[in-house]
Amino acid sequence: MNDEKDPAGVLGYPFKSKFGRPFFEAGKAEGRAAGKARALFLVLSARGIEVSDEVRATIAACTDLEQLELWLRRAVVAERVEDLGGSLAG
Repeated sequence: MNDEKDPAGVLGYPFKSKFGRPFFEAGKAEGRAAGKARALFLVLSARGIEVSDEVRATIAACTDLEQLELWLRRAVVAERVEDLGGSLAG
């Protein structure tokens, strides 16, 4: 049965082929990273922290979920983007 969130009816489908599984998993990981980056941008915006185009590109390109989560936790108390640390510290 299809719904709005799964119009093609594939989200619950357990990919069984060796060929399809890695692509499906990579897509899920990419989606999780994009979601964490979006959450990070929302927190920074809500806190009034300016984000340069360079930093925005670095965050958007990051696929390391642990790094994105670390930045997100730090963003909650940060006063400036440099407080996030790592490659964003400047």
